[in-house]
This record gives sequence, C-alpha cells and structure tokens, in this order.
Amino acid sequence: MTSPAIPDLSHSALKDRERAIRDGFPEDLGLRVHRALSWLHRAEQEMARDAPDLDAAYVFYWVSFNAAYADDRGDAGLPSERSKLQDYFALLMKLDRAQQIYHAIWNQYSQSIRSLLSNKYVYEPFWKFHNQVPGYDNWEERFERSKELVTNALREQNTRLILSILFDRLYVLRNQLVHGGATWNSSANRHQVQDGARILALLAPLFVSLMMDNPDESWGAPFYPVV
Repeated sequence: MTSPAIPDLSHSALKDRERAIRDGFPEDLGLRVHRALSWLHRAEQEMARDAPDLDAAYVFYWVSFNAAYADDRGDAGLPSERSKLQDYFALLMKLDRAQQIYHAIWNQYSQSIRSLLSNKYVYEPFWKFHNQVPGYDNWEERFERSKELVTNALREQNTRLILSILFDRLYVLRNQLVHGGATWNSSANRHQVQDGARILALLAPLFVSLMMDNPDESWGAPFYPVV
C-alpha cells in the first residue's frame, strides 16, 4: 500500500492552518484545537533543546492530546476514560480514510512503538502483580498474549486496536509521571519516556490535524469552557 502524504504537523504549520479556517469551526472544536496547539507548542520547545527534558515534553504532549479528546459528558453513566478514548479513536478511524495514522505508526515510529509495547514497566498488570493485587499472578502470560495481539494487529492493519493497546501503555506512563510514581530524569525509566515522547510527538498533532479537517463532526463538549 502506498503511504499517503503526511501533512506538516509542526506547531507553526498547524497554527497557520488553524488561523486560516478557524472561523468555520464550531465553538467547542475551536476551543479544543486552540488549547491543544498551545500545549503542543510548549512540548516542541522542550524537544528542541540541546538536551531535551523528555519528562516535561511527555507531560506537555499528553496535555495537548487530552485537550483534543477529553469529552465532558456530564454524570450520565460516568463513562470510563478508556471508553472515551475508544470512542475518540473510533471516530478518528472513520475519518482517516487515507490511513495516515496507520502509516505514521508503521512507517515512521514502528521501532519506538514496538519497544514501548515490549516494555513491562508500562504494562498495568505487571504493577498490579507487584502491588499484590489478587488475580495477576499470570501477568507474564497476559503480556505475551498482548504482544502477539499487537503483531497480528499490525499485520492486519487494525489501527484502532493498535491505538487502543498503545494508549493503554502510554496511560500507565502518564500516571507514573503525573502521580509522582517516577523520579524526574530518572535512568530507571528513560527508555519508556523517550519512546513515549516520540510517539506522542507524532500522534498528538496528527489527531488535531484530522479534527481540523473534519469540523462538522461532533467532537463533544470540552471540559472547563471559557466563561
């Protein structure tokens, strides 16, 4: 399959696009994109340093991603964060007819993704086992099955499943950093932070780009609207 042309996903390019078309955005989408791009800019500043602060960059990229997808559905049903992510990815997959996300994952950062998905330190059942949560003695078997699932998903171009598993891992890393479960600039988690920052640097702006291409879709109400 021929790889589609991936647009320029730098903050400056996306901001230029946003300025040109934002008058046609619904208010909710306009706010999402504006906030996401502001945090993307901050993340890029960290990555551009001679010695990038990868912990800070990862957190800033995650905030940018969160600004894009977080959906305030009120208290009805109290949907889980994972459910919201699945709905968001499903919509992106429907809109990504050129399969930009799949080709970005496979052709540009497949090594970083494979490395992250093979890293037990961002696999939630591993931590549940070490925290003595009942039912996780078989975490190694689960981990091997998960890696086989990813291999099959890549072969079958099942982008939605790839994203689901990938962001499960990225969410564990997010929790480690945001909830104080890691030391800043620690050598103990450099590989996963480095891989995570590279992956989000690719995917977070691509998601925003697809959202800007589809302003007529319902992206939901953002948290904390401007009042």
